[in-house]
Amino acid sequence: MSDLAHWLTDNTASLYSINSLTGYLKSLGHKAPKSAVSDYMTWFEDAYFLFTVRIFDASLARSNTNPKKIYCIDHALVTSVSSGILLNSGHLLENLVFMALRRLYPEIYYYKTKSGREVDFVVPRRGHSPMLVQACASLLEPQTRKRETAALSEAMAELDLDTGTIVTRNEDEKIDTRSRTIDVVPVWRFLLDLPESTE
Repeated sequence: MSDLAHWLTDNTASLYSINSLTGYLKSLGHKAPKSAVSDYMTWFEDAYFLFTVRIFDASLARSNTNPKKIYCIDHALVTSVSSGILLNSGHLLENLVFMALRRLYPEIYYYKTKSGREVDFVVPRRGHSPMLVQACASLLEPQTRKRETAALSEAMAELDLDTGTIVTRNEDEKIDTRSRTIDVVPVWRFLLDLPESTE
């Protein structure tokens, strides 16, 4: 369990499957069957140590069988136990955004467009349109900007949403794309603009 918890924390904001986790533990010499690994994941979530995010899909079967993403209760804990090899600032930012959303919304998913592009968070909201949020440390690199905006634009079109948000470290702009708007906001503003509650 210790080795599994360490790997999951080290891979915060990454995709995983029970098969891949079982294979990893076997490579370390552990004899953990898939059923045990599944139990361990449930225990981690019951303890509010780790959180699993499923893909946004109308089919519950597809949502359960697709790879899931993992997030940690405390992004400072991630930095303290991380090996430093896999950790990057983008994953830490994504984990921070997830935890802020999770305090308000019990249901959070990730989204994959028909062309295979990924958006970090789809947040269903009672009485409102779903919220689409992408977390990216910076959009200054042209390839990164193209990748992140293309994924969000596709998801907005497929889900028929007029707006989407990209949370960055300190960038602030509005991007108009095909009569839809992408708000690029610094993380401090995103956190401050979230409501205190959803009631």
